[in-house]
Amino acid sequence: MTHPQPDQQSDQQSHDGGDGPFAQLLAANRTYASTFDLGGLAAPAAKRFCLVTCMDSRIEPLVALGLVPGDAKILRNAGGRVTADVLRSLVLATTYLGVTAVAIMHHTDCAMTHLDGPGIQSALSADQRAATEGWDFLTMADADAALADDVAAAGGCAGLVAGTAVAGWRYDVGTGRIAQVVAPLVVGA
Repeated sequence: MTHPQPDQQSDQQSHDGGDGPFAQLLAANRTYASTFDLGGLAAPAAKRFCLVTCMDSRIEPLVALGLVPGDAKILRNAGGRVTADVLRSLVLATTYLGVTAVAIMHHTDCAMTHLDGPGIQSALSADQRAATEGWDFLTMADADAALADDVAAAGGCAGLVAGTAVAGWRYDVGTGRIAQVVAPLVVGA
């Protein structure tokens, strides 16, 4: 299959953001890059810590935990759920990037606690429903049970380096406070 080739100007706009939805972000990045000084950071997590949390924009993981770039690995998805891809990343983080402690951090007022699978499916277009047929959106009718399940999934994963500690936290989006809800499990213990 051949694809039409955009003209030179259109191609340039698509790469630099043009007037589209990415223009301001790419302009901000050019400003950021002009004073960038993190190029010398080592790949391993300096604090040997990884946080799995929600993609909710009200959560600022580094700031909330008093961390700086390079201190931790941050994995984010809808709900902060432990999925196969999160486990894949945790195996790599504990094996190659020095991570010895993992916190699974859900949060208050999470959309995934207010939705259910059928509700999500009904909001999708016909094409979206067809494309996501059979997906589990990992909604959370019981937030505490979901957090305990996620900690158990990560803590019970033999692919993580033995001795890795995995805890369950909840971030309060109204106060910024983090509470431990599930006591740490130790992989392989």
